[in-house]
Amino acid sequence: MVLFTNVMKEYARSGVALSNVSFHVRKGEFVFLTGPSGAGKSTILKLVFMEERPTRGEVRVSGVNSIGIRRSEIPHLRRKLGIVFQDFRLLEDRSAEANVAFALEVTGAPAAAIPGKVASLLMRVGLASKATAFPRELSGGEQQRVAIARALANDPVVLVADEPTGNLDDRATRGIFQLLREINAAGTAVMMATHDMDLIRRSDYRTLEINRGQLVYDSATDAAKTAQEWR
Repeated sequence: MVLFTNVMKEYARSGVALSNVSFHVRKGEFVFLTGPSGAGKSTILKLVFMEERPTRGEVRVSGVNSIGIRRSEIPHLRRKLGIVFQDFRLLEDRSAEANVAFALEVTGAPAAAIPGKVASLLMRVGLASKATAFPRELSGGEQQRVAIARALANDPVVLVADEPTGNLDDRATRGIFQLLREINAAGTAVMMATHDMDLIRRSDYRTLEINRGQLVYDSATDAAKTAQEWR
């Protein structure tokens, strides 16, 4: 589903952002990506949806290879992904339903199918009653739910969430996390970058920790190693 193999990413101005990072996210898996600010979490997510390309190594996402993909093919890859950001990135002059519809319009969905699909998505995220509300009329948690509905518009195989609860209070954070859990339970893989260690500790999902551009902990493999050592 998502495979990093010996990935290095270096920027001209800031230097090395990632160094020799390798991991595999399987179909339907939920994975936390954590670590201090500037550790490389956002760079990993940008490599997943190929806003960036690795300096060395290889990234594979849903069968697409970072080495061979052409720039013109990247929009097609992104239709297989859902992308959610900390700052929502909604169109302020459009209602909730129009924001979700826009994601379908730009990917060429049949016009007749869009209203029903939008209504279904808003119901799924618990905002059927707020379809005609504009972002300024919604709470932060509600805006993030609209953003998630938009990210689900094309039935992604992977949902990439970059600090999706970073601007939310505790109650809204719990609601958004529960929604992401439900999306994952329905079969969509989720990669969620977060600083919220309480959120991580309260769940049993796999955790990848990045520090200074290196993968320093993988709860799946490290737990297996510990169990092996105790045998």
